[in-house]
Amino acid sequence: MRKGKISPAVIRRLPRYYRHLDDLFKAGVVRISSSALAGNMGLTASQIRQDLSCFGGFGQQGYGYNVERLRGEIAEILGMDRDHTVVVLGVGNLGRALLENFPFTRYGFRLEAAFEVDQTLVGSKLGGVQIYHYDEMERFLRTSPADVGVLTVPGSAAARTAKRLAACGVRGIWNFTNVELPESELPGVQVENIHFADSLLTLSYFISEEQP
Repeated sequence: MRKGKISPAVIRRLPRYYRHLDDLFKAGVVRISSSALAGNMGLTASQIRQDLSCFGGFGQQGYGYNVERLRGEIAEILGMDRDHTVVVLGVGNLGRALLENFPFTRYGFRLEAAFEVDQTLVGSKLGGVQIYHYDEMERFLRTSPADVGVLTVPGSAAARTAKRLAACGVRGIWNFTNVELPESELPGVQVENIHFADSLLTLSYFISEEQP
């Protein structure tokens, strides 16, 4: 299905396509044209056709796209059918919020465990997930390997925790620590850095530009 190396910009638009198609599917929409989908997403029809052509031909001339089929194809491209396993490192406010509220399973991820240094939390469960002591991570991952590590530890512990995860065979890190991880020291690991401040400051720019 893939045609050579795909631009990161295209890949980052795929979740948006999935989200909009999922909304259409739930609303009972059977088919949609590239123009209508583009209008919903603030893109151009040619951009959508170009993006999707990177993965094969999904539309039909004069018909458009079958919403259910295209939704399923994009879900497969995004690996939502792979049952990725996840561990969470750090059960402070953000870690707790993710464990209790983020719908990992909806997107094809299975939470296996969480790790924390606070002894008052170790041994308990949050969102049905068992919390282990931070020092038990290697032992746990030897017998229950994980695909993804979610980092919500303090920034001072981010790099060393990421290296421990990499040494345990984790292939992806979802990093909420606000620290840029040294990817050169994490061979074979994909890192997705989440910076809330970046999004807020982008918003600040746009609303500032609107002011006289």
